[in-house]
Amino acid sequence: MQRQVFSQDPRHLVRGVAASLLATLIGACDGFADSGSSNRSEAEVAQASAARDTTMKIQITINGRVATATLDDTPTAWDFASLLPLTLTLTDYASTEKVSDLPRKLTQEGAPAGYEPLPGDITTYAPWGNLAIFYRGFSYSRGLIRIGRIDSGIEALNQSGSLPTTIEIAE
Repeated sequence: MQRQVFSQDPRHLVRGVAASLLATLIGACDGFADSGSSNRSEAEVAQASAARDTTMKIQITINGRVATATLDDTPTAWDFASLLPLTLTLTDYASTEKVSDLPRKLTQEGAPAGYEPLPGDITTYAPWGNLAIFYRGFSYSRGLIRIGRIDSGIEALNQSGSLPTTIEIAE
């Protein structure tokens, strides 16, 4: 069997790993369904799975409280996903957002010049290279790039002080 080689783009690496795992699981389930072998190759299953699923779910544990989120399908979001799992400390900024430094600045490839955040938006502020999770809306800000959105548990941000936080891909 010939393996597909992915570029160093983290989007392809993450998708490739996820698709391979899904192909293995589907193959195992096919084995339970009938004792014969599947008619589809692992590569075909992986490609079909990657084409269907372009979103990534993450879990954010903030000082013991859990929020779930979905990352956008953008180069900046996939670059962020390549850093996961991450352990960091969130602090309050302007009574509007929780922020933390990231290990490095994220790519700005294809990103708009700015963004007007809503409560629950997960962003990066490109000039500083930090993570910003909004719990209140804010005006349009040049250099702000949305990377995802909290689906549930936004109330986990309603804590004061320095908040130990872990961000990881949801299982």
